Amino acid sequence: MTEPANLEAVMGLIMHGGDAKGKAVEAIRKAKTGAFSEAHHLIKQANDALNIAHRSQTEFLTQEAAGNTVELSLLLIHGQDHLMTALTFIDLAKEVIALYEKIDNSH
Repeated sequence: MTEPANLEAVMGLIMHGGDAKGKAVEAIRKAKTGAFSEAHHLIKQANDALNIAHRSQTEFLTQEAAGNTVELSLLLIHGQDHLMTALTFIDLAKEVIALYEKIDNSH
């Protein structure tokens, strides 16, 4: 079995996308305990990881736009899945944190 082209970019999607989602999950858990400063810091870390993953995705988009076909592999699809899940989860985490803050402020 041969190694997929652009393996480094694919692994960037997987690792940093997964890290972004994980930080968002941690942020929700911190907000649940009232640790809002930590929750916001984790959201910032999630966004930082997401930006790195997004740069990996941009490598593929640039390559495709230049007329160079991007080889599809299960790893690339998995990486894209991590990126999209992270995007959604970060947005959701921000809303959940805001709700926990609102509840906390009403007491």
